[in-house]
Amino acid sequence: MKREQHSNESKFLGKDDKNNRAEESFYSSNPDGKKVDAVEQKEDNSRKSQHRKEDKIVTRIVAIVVLALLIVGGVFGFSTYRYVASSIKPLDPDNSEKIVVDIPSGSTNKMIGQILEDEKVIKSGMVFNYYTKFNNLTGFQAGKYQVSPDMTLDEIGELLQGGGLAADQADARLTIPEGYDVDQIGDVIEKHTELKKKDFLALMKDEKFFDELLEQFPDLLTDASKSEGVRYRLEGYLFPATYDYYKGTSLETLVTEMVSATNNVLAGYYEQIEEADLNVHEVLTIASLVEKEGVTEEDRKKIAQVFFNRLATGMPLQSDISILYALGVHKEMVLYEDLEVDSPYNLYKNTGYGPGPFDNPSEQAIKAVLEPTPNNNYYFVADLETGKVYYAETLEEHNKLVDEYVNKTNKTD
Repeated sequence: MKREQHSNESKFLGKDDKNNRAEESFYSSNPDGKKVDAVEQKEDNSRKSQHRKEDKIVTRIVAIVVLALLIVGGVFGFSTYRYVASSIKPLDPDNSEKIVVDIPSGSTNKMIGQILEDEKVIKSGMVFNYYTKFNNLTGFQAGKYQVSPDMTLDEIGELLQGGGLAADQADARLTIPEGYDVDQIGDVIEKHTELKKKDFLALMKDEKFFDELLEQFPDLLTDASKSEGVRYRLEGYLFPATYDYYKGTSLETLVTEMVSATNNVLAGYYEQIEEADLNVHEVLTIASLVEKEGVTEEDRKKIAQVFFNRLATGMPLQSDISILYALGVHKEMVLYEDLEVDSPYNLYKNTGYGPGPFDNPSEQAIKAVLEPTPNNNYYFVADLETGKVYYAETLEEHNKLVDEYVNKTNKTD
C-alpha cells in the first residue's frame, strides 16, 4: 500500500516541484553553482554602475550644451539689440553731404530700404523696412530725393512722404544723342557734371556692377552677360534720352537710370524679339548699325533687311560703323587700310554679329530691326551730297552705284 501511495504522489507532482528538484539536482551536481550566481550578480551590478556613470555624463553634457545655447542666445540677442539700435540712429551724424537717390515707381518699403543702404545713407535696409512698418510710415512717393547720412529714419520717412525733387531743381540736364557710344557718353557726363569720364569708363568694365544690373534687369541683360570679347558690356544698353542730374548723384545711379530706360522701351518688344527668333543682344547690335547707316525710318527698315540677308548667307555685314568702333575713332571716311584692323568688332573680316552693339540706338532703329522691309538686296550706298540711299542685289550693281554717287564727289573735290 505504501508503494502504491508513493507512486500516486509521483504522478501528481506539480510543475513547480519538478523545477525545484531540477534546480536541486543542478546544484547537487555542480558544487560551484553559488560562485556562478555571485559572478552574474557582480556583472549586473557593474552594468548598473556603468549606466549610472553614463547617465551622469549625458546629464553633464546636456547641461553644458544648454548653458552654451543660453550664452550664445544671450550674445546673439544682445548683438541683435545693438545692431538694431545703431541702425535706427543716423549712419554718420557728422556727414551732411547730400546724396541723390532715385526711388522707382511701385517700390516697396523693403526695396526703398535696400536702395538707401546701397547708397550708404542708412546702415540697414531691413531695419528700415520694419521700422517704417511698426511706426506706420506709409505713402512713400517715387522720385529723386536728396538725403544724407546724418538723417534719422523718421526724417527720411517724412521726406519720402512729401515727394521728390522737381525737374526744375536739377543741377544739370544730360542729353545723350541717339547713336552715341560709351566713349561719347563719358564726354557728356564729364562736361556737365562733377563726375569724371575715366570713372565712368571704369564702371563700364566693372563686372560686379554689371552683375547687380543683371539681377535687376534679367530680361534685358541676360544675353549680354553671355557675350564674349566685348569692349564695354553695357554698350548699346544706355538709352539715348535726356536725364535730370542732381549734385550727389552717383555714377551707379545715373547708369542704372539709363539701363532702366532701355528696359522700359524694350519691355514692349520682348515678345516680338522672341517671335523673330532673335535675342536682345542681336537686336541691339543690328540696331546700332542701322542707327548710323540710315537716317529715315524707311531706309533703316530696308538696311536692316540687307543685314539679315547677308547674315542668312554667311556674308560679313561689312559695315563701316564696325571699323570705326574697332579703331576707336570718329571720322567721316574709312580707308582701305582701316579694313585690316585686328579686332572682333571688324565686321569686314569677321562674320556674324560680332561681340555686340557699336553704339546706343534709338527706339526707331530698334523697331526697324524688328519690322524690316522685305527685299533681296545685299548692298547699299548713300549719296554723300543728298544722303539718299541706293540698293543693289549684286556686287556689280553696287560698284556702279558707288562710282556714281561716292567716287564722283571725291573726283570733284
